[in-house]
Amino acid sequence: MKMVKERWGVIFDMDGVLIDSYNAHFISWKEMLKGYGLVISEDQFASTFGRTNEDIISSHFPHIKREEIKKMAEKKERIFRRIIKERPPVMEGAEDLIKILKDSGALLGIGSSAPIENIKAVLEILPYGDHFRFITSGDEIIKGKPDPEVFLKTVEKMGLMPDRCLVLEDAPSGVEAGKRAGCKVIALTGTAKREELYKADLIVDSLKEIKLKDFLRLLNPASTLQKTF
Repeated sequence: MKMVKERWGVIFDMDGVLIDSYNAHFISWKEMLKGYGLVISEDQFASTFGRTNEDIISSHFPHIKREEIKKMAEKKERIFRRIIKERPPVMEGAEDLIKILKDSGALLGIGSSAPIENIKAVLEILPYGDHFRFITSGDEIIKGKPDPEVFLKTVEKMGLMPDRCLVLEDAPSGVEAGKRAGCKVIALTGTAKREELYKADLIVDSLKEIKLKDFLRLLNPASTLQKTF
């Protein structure tokens, strides 16, 4: 196992990276909007995946007042939490990757536009969820991705500089946010196509493809590696 003397961190987006939540989110959006006599197509949903609920509602339904948007967002998230608790959708390869990073000494964080209640619900079902000590939720940020605010706040909580952090993302807006924050970014295909994630430093089709050496190479810690036996 290789260790890095200098502290470093990995910030995970949650939806589409730690959990395969695409369908759960789409179903919860449809169920919530049905109660208001509204519909959202999958293309509309996909185009705003990763943004805050308030952004999504105001983008597709600009006639809805701010007070009502908040109620709609809360209802949507209650439905979402019910769905993921019934069918925990942990991403393939997530458990092994988290263990590798934990054992390497990396600080682990989450930077997500999801509300904190969603993040807590996911950490309850996620293997090694208790090792994510640095969390920034959508409740703490003013601007959603591609603004870098969510990642900058998480980096600050870690007590690191952005160039000592790597971001794992699945959406083009998240990749852009990570890069604008000054972090290296690994992008996971699935939510978006490979060509849409071109700004990332590394693109993979599965978490199972990512090795510790990939993180270390991106950090470029050539002079700070030591072997442990």
